[in-house]
Amino acid sequence: MARTRGRAGINRAARAFEIAIMETMDIVMALLRVWAGVVMVAHGVNHLRNQEGTARWFAKVGFRAPQLNARFSAWNELAIGAGLIAGLLTAAAAAGLAATMLVAFWAIHRHAGFFVFHRPDEGYEYVATMAVVALAIAVLGPGEVSLDAAIDLDLTGATGLWVYLGGLAAGVGQLLAFYRRPAGEAA
Repeated sequence: MARTRGRAGINRAARAFEIAIMETMDIVMALLRVWAGVVMVAHGVNHLRNQEGTARWFAKVGFRAPQLNARFSAWNELAIGAGLIAGLLTAAAAAGLAATMLVAFWAIHRHAGFFVFHRPDEGYEYVATMAVVALAIAVLGPGEVSLDAAIDLDLTGATGLWVYLGGLAAGVGQLLAFYRRPAGEAA
């Protein structure tokens, strides 16, 4: 009998530990998701506040239809950020983040090397890090502290991965449709 009680105590302790780990994971995922969202909202606000300058920049780096891309970029970044912060349609928001980072990598950062302090265009460490953060969020999900959890929307695991890959495909589509290497840029 004592042996049975001992196992029951171990099982209760293991379950309590598992619950504590899951609650910690939910907090960490919320923190990661919200911070990535705040970063995207900040970028979106910056692009929205100066649409003319953003459009000039898009033209300079090789995008056709720079006004459209400036507008799309600003509103897309705001929507991605809002989705991540709220944890609503989180896998889709993470896919949007991945698409944005892919476009930024290819059009701007790939030639500068890894580190962000390489000038004139920073290296790709930031965009690569944000793309990996987006992958983690898409696959692991937003956690229990999210609107997705509140409405019982589960797009995690393989589904989240497929949504993420769809975001990368959308980024490739944007590059194919709008990006042209600027004159004088090495291939």
